[in-house]
Amino acid sequence: MTATTRPGSFAEFWPHYVGAHRRPGCRALHYVGGIGALTVLAWAVWSPNPWALLLAPVVGYGFAWSGHLCIEGNRPATFGHVWWSLRGEFQMLWLGLTGRMAREVERLFGSSAPPADAPLLHQR
Repeated sequence: MTATTRPGSFAEFWPHYVGAHRRPGCRALHYVGGIGALTVLAWAVWSPNPWALLLAPVVGYGFAWSGHLCIEGNRPATFGHVWWSLRGEFQMLWLGLTGRMAREVERLFGSSAPPADAPLLHQR
């Protein structure tokens, strides 16, 4: 996939998503945001306050986007690929919680930088 083509499947999108989350600090902020958003969603279901539902994306995206801004220095995938980005977020969270995300980065990119077209999907 090049910068001018759009991914045709999640399998094509996943390496670019991982490439935009190579640094452990960014992934850690995603994990905090994802767990925080899920916690707020659970609280919103439990509480009688429907406005709590609006807080979940603020918590989730707040942490995740700060990781891109402050650590990765790239643009979040959410802006171009909303649903695949959300799916990638939960896949990355699961791999992170099970201790396999660092291996996934290594599997896709080794110890070298990602291919030249990988960050273009997310560049500012």
